[in-house]
Amino acid sequence: MSASTIDKSPALRRKSRSESSRTGGRSEWKTAVVFIAPALVGFLVFFVYPTLRGFYFSLTQYNLLGTPKWIGFDNFVKIGKDPLFWNALWVTIEYVLLNIGFQTVIALLLASLMQRLTQSTLLRGALLLPWLISNVIAAMLWFWLLDYQIGLVNVAMEWLGLPKIAFFANEFWAIPTMAFVNVWRHMGYTALLIYAGMQTIPKYVYEAASIDGSSEWNSFWRMTMPLLRPVLAMILVITVTGSFQIFDTVAVTTRGGPVNVTRVMQYYIYQKAFGEGQFGYGSALSVILFVILAILAAVQLRLLRAGESDLA
Repeated sequence: MSASTIDKSPALRRKSRSESSRTGGRSEWKTAVVFIAPALVGFLVFFVYPTLRGFYFSLTQYNLLGTPKWIGFDNFVKIGKDPLFWNALWVTIEYVLLNIGFQTVIALLLASLMQRLTQSTLLRGALLLPWLISNVIAAMLWFWLLDYQIGLVNVAMEWLGLPKIAFFANEFWAIPTMAFVNVWRHMGYTALLIYAGMQTIPKYVYEAASIDGSSEWNSFWRMTMPLLRPVLAMILVITVTGSFQIFDTVAVTTRGGPVNVTRVMQYYIYQKAFGEGQFGYGSALSVILFVILAILAAVQLRLLRAGESDLA
C-alpha cells in the first residue's frame, strides 16, 4: 500500500462518517415528520384555522344566512356598552373564584393526606372516578339530588328539621352550587396532579427539617408549598382557563337563570351566536374571552415563576 493511500484514509473515514451522519439525520427527520404530520394537520385544521376565522368574523356583521359584512371594531364598541356582557363577566369571575379557591384547597389537603397517610392505588383510583364522569352527567346527577321537591339532599334536610333550599333556582345559591358540582368532579384529578408533584420533592429535605425541629405544619408552608410552585402554576393555569369556559353545567341546569345570575360568558356567547344568530357579535365576545384568558395565564406564570424551581 502506498504512503499516499495511508495518508488519505483518515480523511476518507471522516468524510464517510460525515456523510453517514447527514444520511442518518435526514432519515430521522423524515421519520419525525411522518409522526408529527397527522397531529400538525389536525392542529392547523381544527384549531388555527377556526381561530383565525373567528377573529375575522369578530370584525363583521354575520348571521349565517347572508354573507359577512365588514364593520371593523363596531362589535367591540357595542360590547363595551352591553350590560349583559358585564353581568356575564362578573358572574364568570364569581364562579371562577369559588371553584378555584375551594378546588385548590381541597386538592392540596387530599394530596397531603395521600402522601402522609396512605399511597393506596385503590384510593387514588376512587378519587379519579368523578373526573371520569362527563360534565353533563355530573350536572344532571346533582340537579336531581339537589331538586327542591324530590331531591335527596332537601329530603334529608327536611328530615333534620332544616329549611329546604332551591339550590339551582335561588339567586344566592345558584353559582355556589355550580361551583360545588365542578369542585366535586375535578378535585380528585387536581389532587393527583399535586400528589405527583409532591413525589418529586426529595425526602432528605424533610429529614433535614425534622432534625432542625421543624413541625409538619411549618415544613408544609416553608418547603412543600415553595417547592410545589411550578406544579401549582401549571395546575392553576389549566383550572382557571377551564373554569372560565364553563358551559355544559349551566346549559343542562339553569340555562342562565334565574334572572341572569348564572349567565356565564360561554353561555352568553352561545346565546348570541346560536340563539340569536349574531355570529359576528358572538365571535367578538369569544375574542375578548380569549384575550382575558391569555392575559390571566401570562400573569399567573409570571407571578408564580413557573419556569423556576427552588430545587435547582
